[in-house]
Parts: sequence; C-alpha cells; structure tokens
Amino acid sequence: MTIVIERQKQSMTERRKPHPYLQGNFAPIHRVLPLTSCPYDGEIPKELAGGEYVRNGGNPVSNEDLGRDAHWFDGDGMLSGVAFRRKLDGSIEPQFVNQYILTDAYLSTVTTPSLRLPVLPSIATLVNPASSLVKIIIRIFRTIFLVIISHLPGSQYAIKKISVANTGILYHDGRALATCESGPPIRVSLPGLETIGWFDGRRAEGETISEHIEGEGFGGDGLMSFMKEWTTAHPRVDPITKDLILFHSTFFAPFVNYSIIPSTQNSSVPRPRLINAALPGVKSPKMMHDFGVSFSHTVIMDLPLSLDPRNLARNLPVVNYDPNGRSRFGVLPRWKPEDVRWFETNPCCIFHTANTWDEMVLNPFTKKHEVAAVNMLACRLTSSSLVFSAGDIAAPVPLPTSKLLYPQEEDQCRLYYYRFSLLPGSNTITHQFSLSSIPFEFPSIRDDVSMGKARYIYGCSVSDSSFGAALGRAVKIDSLVKIDSLALIAKATLDPPTPIVGCVDTRGVPEILASSDPNDPIKIFKLPPGIYAQESQFVARENGESEDDGWILAYVFDESQLDAYGEATSASKSELWVIDAREMREVACKVKLPQRVPYGLHGNWFSEKEILGQRGVESVRSLPVAKGKVMEEKEEGSVWWDAWMGMRRWALDVVG
Repeated sequence: MTIVIERQKQSMTERRKPHPYLQGNFAPIHRVLPLTSCPYDGEIPKELAGGEYVRNGGNPVSNEDLGRDAHWFDGDGMLSGVAFRRKLDGSIEPQFVNQYILTDAYLSTVTTPSLRLPVLPSIATLVNPASSLVKIIIRIFRTIFLVIISHLPGSQYAIKKISVANTGILYHDGRALATCESGPPIRVSLPGLETIGWFDGRRAEGETISEHIEGEGFGGDGLMSFMKEWTTAHPRVDPITKDLILFHSTFFAPFVNYSIIPSTQNSSVPRPRLINAALPGVKSPKMMHDFGVSFSHTVIMDLPLSLDPRNLARNLPVVNYDPNGRSRFGVLPRWKPEDVRWFETNPCCIFHTANTWDEMVLNPFTKKHEVAAVNMLACRLTSSSLVFSAGDIAAPVPLPTSKLLYPQEEDQCRLYYYRFSLLPGSNTITHQFSLSSIPFEFPSIRDDVSMGKARYIYGCSVSDSSFGAALGRAVKIDSLVKIDSLALIAKATLDPPTPIVGCVDTRGVPEILASSDPNDPIKIFKLPPGIYAQESQFVARENGESEDDGWILAYVFDESQLDAYGEATSASKSELWVIDAREMREVACKVKLPQRVPYGLHGNWFSEKEILGQRGVESVRSLPVAKGKVMEEKEEGSVWWDAWMGMRRWALDVVG
C-alpha cells in the first residue's frame, strides 16, 4: 500500500512539474510571526545590539495554481527580520519577525477569496515569447478589471497603487521604506515590520504630521500621473547629505523622470528638492532596475532590454532583449538632469550596481578640484538569460553569429568596471572590463563609504553554474564573496585587460579558495554542501581598524530538510549567520530561526539609532477581521444590493 501511495505521489509530482521558483525554499511561506525569541550558537557582536537585519522578497499569497506563470521577481512583498534586542541584564536577545507588506493589492487579495491568481500579471507572462497577444491582453485587462471592481461597493479595500513592494528596503529621514518598480515606496515600522502607508516624496500615510513640506509629491497631476509614481527599487541615500536620489521609469515620453528628496528630520534649514524632473535622451520604455550615484553625478542605464507594451504590435514580448542594441549610460550632474551626457558601448544587461564614485583632478587654471571621470562597478550580464530562467522560460534562440553586430560573449554575470571620462569634447568610456571571472551578483557595500572610493564589494556567487541558470533550474547561492576592487583596478593599470571582454583575475572559485595569500584581493566564504545563502549585508565593528573590519549577515538554509520530492516541510527552518568579514572564514554566530525564510531579494541593516529615530505614527494598516467579509449589513434585504453582490461574486469567480 505504501509503495502505491508513493508512486501516486511521484506521478502527481511529475505531472505537476513544480516551478523551480515555487518549490523547495523558493516556495512561499504563509505563517507570519511577531517578534519571537530565537536561540543561537556562538557570540553576538556587541555592534548588533539594538539593530535589526531585514530582507524583502516576493511571497505570493495567491499560490493555489502551481501550474501558472510565475517568476522569481513576482509575489506579494514579505519582510523577514531579526532584531537584536537589548535585555535589562545587558545581554542581547535575537528575535525573529516576518510580516506581509499590506499593500493595496495584498489587502484586496485576502478579502477576495475567489482569486486563484495574483492581481498583477506575472513577469513570466510578459517575457515569454510563447505568450500569445490574446493571453497578454487578457491578463492586463484582468488586472484593470480587478482594480476597477475594488473601488465599487462590496469591496473592503480599493487598489489605489498596484505595487507589491517586494524588492528592496532602505532607511531615509526617519522612515524605513520598502520598494518595487510598480509604485512608490511604502513605509514600514521597525522592529515589528508593521505597514504604515505609501510615501509620496513628502510624507507617508499614517504619519504624525509635524511639518509642512512645500511642493508636489511623486507623480504630480494628470491622467498618467500614477506612472510617475513608479520608483526604482534601488533608491540611493547620500551618506553625508542624507539626500534620497531616485528615478521613475514610465511608458511614455520622456520615459525617465528623476527626483531628489532631502532629509528634513534633523535640519533647521530647508534644503532644495527636485521632483519628477524629465531626463532627456531616452527614446523608449526600458526595464530599468538600478542606477549609479556618486557624490556629484548620477548614472542612468538605458540598456537594450525594453519594457514596452508597444512591443506587442511588433510581434515581440513586452519585455524584450535586443542583442544588436546599444548599451547607453547617461551621466548627469546630480542636480542637473538636463545636462546628461550619453556614453554608448556593446549590449548587456545590468540589474545591480555596486558603487559609483568621482575621480577628481586639480584644474591648473582655476586651482579647483573638478570631476574628471565617474567610475562605476556593476554586475554585468552578457545576455538576458536570467530574466527568462527566473520565470522557468526557455530563452529565445540566440541570433547566428553572422547576424550579430558585436562579438559574441560567454554567457555570464561578473563584477564589471566602467570609467566614464568627463573631459570636454568626447564622451568616452576609457575602461570597461570585469574584475573577476567568477559569477557575481547581489552586490553590497559598507554604507558609510558608498559613493566614494570604497575598497571592498561584497556579493554572492555560484560555484557550479551561473546566474543565468538553465531551464528548470533555480539559482542557489553557495558562496559569499568579498572583492578588493581598488587592488584589481590598480592591477589592471599595469596589465590592461582587453576592453569589454577582458578580465583582471581569471581564477575560478576553487582556485581562490585554495589560495593561502593573506592579501588575496578576492576572498570567498564557501558554504557547506547543501546549504545555500542569500544576499549579505555589512555591519562595521566599533572603532574598526580597516574598511572591512566587521561582519556580514545573511540568511542560510540547509536543503537536507527538504523531502524526497524537493518540497519544504512545515518543520523546515532557516538560520541567520554572522560571518567575520575580514577573512571570510569564521561564523561568529548562528541565530536559529523558528521557521524558514524563502530565498528572496534585497535586505538592509538598520542601526539602533535609526530604529529609535523613526518618525511618529498615528495609524498603521491592518488585516481584515474576516477574510472575504464585506460590509453589507446596511443593505441587507435590498433586491438591488443582492443582485449586485451576486453579479460581483460571479464576475470574480470567472476571472479568479
């Protein structure tokens, strides 16, 4: 009997063919916990006391249809955090907390029981060359219908913003803000991770109003103002001025708008603001995920990866990569987007930049230091394969070499160095090459040295594959990496690599792990077999002796907890590891969490000072009292009301 049941289960599993980003530790988890004490092994560094590590990621609440289109970048935002609370006896107690971000789409979903699919179309639907025009139009109109009906009688929550806020999280001006490209940031409260409300560039919903801020917020006025609210998932905070720099990518000209939000909490003098300033030079809608920001300049990346509904009329996917297109980098003075200068080079995809900094020279005539060049480190992919593999979609067949306008490059993602010369008369990229041959993604940096000439870049690697994983296989991070970027750039000045395709350090992961050189510019923390990590964040040691004197924090998961079918059980649990960042070898502490944390996207470290310095709050968003309950008591017995509610339920069942 047992054999029969096992064969039936195996047959069902094979027939279902689980999506690689919906199974194992990628599968969503629906249990949320308040701050819950955690045991730990090792010693908690004193610098963590009072702070909190929080990571964001997609966690679809509507996940019954496992055969649906799905993508790693989809899903309702869920925050998972570990707060290091101070106890009265002076000890430190780690406490785990996870919460859904209560966006409009999430609240509408949980009050509409008939929905079997997420409110928004999957990115997989939009990028799949096999998606028919009819299918895409149906998915888009379904979203529009659900937004409209959410505003009609019988709905508990209206969808005013379509963002799922599932990508990043940052701190600015007394606010912790969760981010995603499809809407403005949304404020959450630390350390409990309660949702407060949308941030419009002036204040967040639910805040205590303590000051009057002149000027408009994101979006402005007009029919298409909601698109101007769409904000990059990776805004940057200047470590000195505390200004928040961000851009808004839209479907209509000028396609990119640009904003700078000053910090006002601790400033008695009003600082300038820049809201929705048009950036000239972008000719079509693009998938722009990140950008570069130095102390004086901003770098906008106009790459040949379009995000354009008009592609449907060209018989192309909404999201489409052109291997014969040009990569364009717009370098602009921070406060003057109209003075942007465009630099062009070979096609590529870049989802994340690591650091951007100015190169200063003394002008012999004015005797003043001026910016001669802007340098940028980024995780450069040579194709768009990650966009497809993260949706379990076969990437388009590459063009024959004879039809490629540029030399074909190996499919990889590496830490890449660009130098944009700002000398008059020529827009030239003087340096462009990779620093290391190992796969490198999810970069992070010590916050207080960002936008300057920082030395160390932290990131993630995979020792047996690439970040453009094969169809049916998910990317799993088995190595955490620290790269001395300045040492490798200096090495390149002595022995310049071939432009574009060249590489400074050509060793693989095994060779670097075998190195005994204490000054090796690349150091790797290799996780034990079967254990995988997520993006790491750096926390500095108090009075540290060097830039890398501190720890990196990362969630890890032991996949030996998965069952024979690769599924996580309710007993599966993750850990938060605190790793010494100097040698990248020792784990100082392992915090044992009460449940698992699915492999997600981006996190951040929030200091005790930031948590204590949060702005006042009058209200927070809350879950409905009962799923699917509607306020219909006042209309009870009305023929018209009963008819409307019947039609409404029928329509939602049809589109569910």
